[in-house]
Amino acid sequence: MASKKLRRTGVSADLCERLKRHQVETCQDVLSVTPVELMRLGGLSYPAALELLRLVSKACSPTVRTALDLWRKKGELCFSTSLPVLDRLLQGGLPRGALTEVTGPSGCGKTQFCIMLSVLATLPKSMGGLDSGVIYIDTESAFSAERLIEMAQARFPEFFSVKERLLEMASRVHLFRELTCQDVLNRKEFDTSLPGNLMHRSNLLGQEAAVLKYLSQEFCIPVVLTNQITTHVGEKVHCPQRNQADVSTEEDSGFVTAALGNTWSHCVNTRLIVQYEDTERRQIIIAKSPVAPFAVLSYTVQREGIRLEGNENPESSFIYGTDPGLQPIRLRTGFIYNLSQATPSSC
Repeated sequence: MASKKLRRTGVSADLCERLKRHQVETCQDVLSVTPVELMRLGGLSYPAALELLRLVSKACSPTVRTALDLWRKKGELCFSTSLPVLDRLLQGGLPRGALTEVTGPSGCGKTQFCIMLSVLATLPKSMGGLDSGVIYIDTESAFSAERLIEMAQARFPEFFSVKERLLEMASRVHLFRELTCQDVLNRKEFDTSLPGNLMHRSNLLGQEAAVLKYLSQEFCIPVVLTNQITTHVGEKVHCPQRNQADVSTEEDSGFVTAALGNTWSHCVNTRLIVQYEDTERRQIIIAKSPVAPFAVLSYTVQREGIRLEGNENPESSFIYGTDPGLQPIRLRTGFIYNLSQATPSSC
């Protein structure tokens, strides 16, 4: 909230321009100076400087809400995934005004899940959508417009049988890609063994998370992120759920954790883990949520996107009382992934 621009707080355009000349552009900039300094920088009287501080403080402070208000409006604070069992567990769907992370090995359906959510967000509210646009930031060039169209037509054939609706849906998904050399350099990995790099990376992650949380809360929108996995070679982790018949002795020499580490894992509000169950079926694991129990659901990736399979009696699929930090992630090849150092307890 402190990074909010002054022009969005109700401050006059003339005063914003005067303060901008002195590099005072955000709420944090204003609140970091004294009333006397504001008088000098903005050409204000002392009462006017105090009033500006009061206005800015109110604008960047989170709105006070009671638990009763949240309970009454819980239906308006969720975004349906169109997967009934998952929505029920998450008390309505993905939270709006919070960060949701989907992490797991490549090829498990993270991109498919995001494309499906993009279609859903453009739908009318009467169909469970947001009747809104989508900002899709693709850092791996994995987004497919053809897949977006195919998924929309397969999942909602009657609604998207009209070509105009299909075109309108596609026009609402705004794709951003990082394709320049400078973008690649900006995404370089940090050698955490070098002094200061770990702290620098943690600070950057914290800043990015703060911006995303501000946007999600300010506009009451869902923010969904995908996270990769990082291999730690030469380390062993004991996992009581491990099937030794599926893993060779050579594969026991390493394990992986969700990328970005503990700093990032504490920033996300909901964490979904995707993993392989077998060559066709996969699993969604609710590993972290302020409202949902730890649960495991089976799914497959079809033309219409994600489809839950074999969860008619979902209680039989749940693993209550299981530490999400010890839940292994299974690859198609039989490797076992472990998030023991990456998944914190729910805050």
